[in-house]
Amino acid sequence: MTSAAIHGVAPSVRAPLAAGAALSLLVLALIAAPMPHLGAQQPTTAAARTSATVQLSLDEALRIAQTQSQTVEVARAGVVRATGQQYQARSQYLPQLNATAGYTKTLESQFSGFASSAPKSDTTKSSSTGGFDLSKTSFGATNQWSGGLSFSQNVFAGGRITAQNQAAAAQLRSANIEVAAQRAQASLDVTSAYYDAVLADQLVTIADSSVAETEAVLAQTKVSKQVGNASEYELLRAQVTHDNQLPVAIQARANRQVAYLRLKQLLNMPLDDALQLTSGIEGANGPTLPAIVANITADTAVSSRAPMREVEEAVRAQEAQVRIARAERIPSLAIVSNYQRLYFPSNVFPSLGAGVNNWTVGVSTNFPIFDGGRIKGDQLIAQAGLQQARAQREQTRQFTGLDTRVALNSLQEAQATWDASRGTADQAQRAYAIDQVRYREGISTQTDLAQSRLLLEQALANRAQAARNLAVARVRLALLRDLPLQSGTGAASSAQGAAGAVQQQQQQQQQQQQQQTQQRSGSSPQAAGGTGGFTGSIQP
Repeated sequence: MTSAAIHGVAPSVRAPLAAGAALSLLVLALIAAPMPHLGAQQPTTAAARTSATVQLSLDEALRIAQTQSQTVEVARAGVVRATGQQYQARSQYLPQLNATAGYTKTLESQFSGFASSAPKSDTTKSSSTGGFDLSKTSFGATNQWSGGLSFSQNVFAGGRITAQNQAAAAQLRSANIEVAAQRAQASLDVTSAYYDAVLADQLVTIADSSVAETEAVLAQTKVSKQVGNASEYELLRAQVTHDNQLPVAIQARANRQVAYLRLKQLLNMPLDDALQLTSGIEGANGPTLPAIVANITADTAVSSRAPMREVEEAVRAQEAQVRIARAERIPSLAIVSNYQRLYFPSNVFPSLGAGVNNWTVGVSTNFPIFDGGRIKGDQLIAQAGLQQARAQREQTRQFTGLDTRVALNSLQEAQATWDASRGTADQAQRAYAIDQVRYREGISTQTDLAQSRLLLEQALANRAQAARNLAVARVRLALLRDLPLQSGTGAASSAQGAAGAVQQQQQQQQQQQQQQTQQRSGSSPQAAGGTGGFTGSIQP
């Protein structure tokens, strides 16, 4: 947009208004003086402008948004959580090895009477006389040190471990899709806010130009009134027209302030920082696009949209939960082993060479006999979750198709509005220039001039708004594949609810599995409730 187009006056017709130029500049300076605190975006001195103003382009704003967006950080935390769940599920394929160590001080034992009733020679010469010293065993030892290793390896789990890994993998893929969706949404939000701020700057320029034009007309009317060529009514009308433009300019500056604050908030910048936006909306061939989406081919297929891909992963994860619930009725098989090194010193600290070993190896199986309906309840819950996920998938498909159509229609509307506004602004500019000449020559009235000026303001504002809407619509269509659904459709919250239900069930299943693993590795197979098997003992 050229300087003449912005100010609404052609260079060829601006010179005749010089009669009231001095008075216009004086009054305009008085009008503009108290307004910087409303805009608060432009420093008052050249030194402040070079030291405090932040030069910000649209591409730079988009790069900042990718690192400062809180919603993106929340989505990345979801990826870390899903990765941890995948590690938990994968660990059940691998051997589990735990170490234990402990010390026990026996203050009084029920076996002390056996030692006191025996002859002293029997305890001191047990090796030669055949006596038995209880102090050298765990029954009567005053001091007992123990160190051990427990080992377990799942051999067969009825498909439960495989299903848990499939559910965890689906959750991880869904979390990665959510990160891409939130990054796309952050890019769209920042682009919209940036263009809103640029549009607000243009509307402030248009409002200031209107104030200047009405001030020039007022000054010219005052001169005409002094020489007797204008009536008092014409002077009052020029004064009212000028005064009516002041609230419009003040409102435009307030709107610009809000637009800048919104942009700073999205970029996580201090709200008191001064910004100077270096990217415009209109280019030589129409609205400009950021480099992040300039070369992206729009993908409007419903199946490719991020919401559909997320609910598909939720369905896969829920199907795995059903298989996990069914596998609870199938016996599991694991290899377990426990090794202990025991010391029973007379003093507190033992000699490392005086210990004895206790080593067992066995096979453990775990199968339910009577659970009071718990497994049946798990199966019903998993089946209900699967039905809900499938229903939400169909619902999301409908909302996604609607959202895609809305985006395409918005682009068509914005394109048509932009094409129409380009010619209208040029025509309004020419009509206002002609009316200025007619008014100066006394052919037209102030009413005609004011009407032409209002039409020009409206045309320029409509053109700037149309450029903003077209740019945002193009960016949205370019990012449509990864964008989440618009709020209010209900499908996005439904998909998140399905994913949360799957994640909760998966965590419950993993907690149960961890308890079972600890039970197998922390005790011998003979002592584990609900298990059966055989063991062999090795006493080195």
